[in-house]
Amino acid sequence: MPRTRDLFDDSTMTFGEHLEVLRVHVWRALIGVALGVLLALFFGDKIIGTLRNPIDDALRRNNMPEAKDDLGGMDFGGFLKELFSDEERSADVPEEVPLPQDELLVQVPLESLKNAIEKAAPGTLRSAPPKKVAAEPRSDKTEVIPINVPLVLKSPEIALFRQTADRFNHPVTFKVEEAFATYIKISVVAGLVLSSPWLFYQIWLFVAAGLYQHERKYVHIYLPISIGLFVVGGLFCFYFVFPIVLDFLISFNKWLGVELQPRLSEYISLVLLLPAMFGISFQLPLIMLFIERIGIMTVQGYLENWRMAVLIIAIASMLLTPSDPTSMLLMMFPLIFLYFGGVLLCRFRPGPAADPLA
Repeated sequence: MPRTRDLFDDSTMTFGEHLEVLRVHVWRALIGVALGVLLALFFGDKIIGTLRNPIDDALRRNNMPEAKDDLGGMDFGGFLKELFSDEERSADVPEEVPLPQDELLVQVPLESLKNAIEKAAPGTLRSAPPKKVAAEPRSDKTEVIPINVPLVLKSPEIALFRQTADRFNHPVTFKVEEAFATYIKISVVAGLVLSSPWLFYQIWLFVAAGLYQHERKYVHIYLPISIGLFVVGGLFCFYFVFPIVLDFLISFNKWLGVELQPRLSEYISLVLLLPAMFGISFQLPLIMLFIERIGIMTVQGYLENWRMAVLIIAIASMLLTPSDPTSMLLMMFPLIFLYFGGVLLCRFRPGPAADPLA
């Protein structure tokens, strides 16, 4: 009975040797991932704080009260000021300067301040003999010089009031273990990101042994481009798209009269998923180049069917983003520019017959 020809008969390594090399690279990759996750566990709170910045800022911007309540339109600081002030409220009071959290400025009449000092330390204000001056006509109006006196109020009730008011400016958890589970999830994802260069390097060492020289050159050229497009897409989403999308969604809840308290685990899932979707979608120029290289489409075909491409981009943007129109449009417009960038890439990198790397 003739022996079945093995796939690795023409190779310099046997099948068992290939498995042994694969085992070595897999173990090295796993050790790198474990070290990355362990390092991320020590900085998980800072990572979560960075990821929470967009939602915290958006909630503070959109949850500012309009100061219209049963106290005649004054805030809590104004209520305390009126409580400790001897002056009557005026409709033309100028706008107050924002105060620190633990200080309250109270206007005290000059005469009252002098009387208080005289009672506390008699003779303090009479160190020099009074000068005789001509008597002036008495006026019914008493001159009041406002003096700003910092007054520190320490009260558990005020601290509880501030804590309750600030609770709506941060994500919340609904389960006891939710914060811990989110911390572990963020640490694992951050560890994978930190160890990804080492992970890809081990994969490359195993795969490169079976590639020709010109195929390795393709990887050297296009892999950095792919990584760069992914990073640009993720950063574009996190720093530009997120603030706009969150403002729109929070404002829409406010317009409907719905009080929003975002859940931490759901927000973290969104903040991890949406930048990844942007990073994947930004690979469009390389996908177009691959399709053109295998002969499915040509540069002229890309130009002639650009309207259909815009429609496909719009549908893909709708599926890869949440249900709001802002994130869809913010993904669609960059992809349209990347589509024509892919056309230029196909034109400057011609087919294998004219490619010097082929």
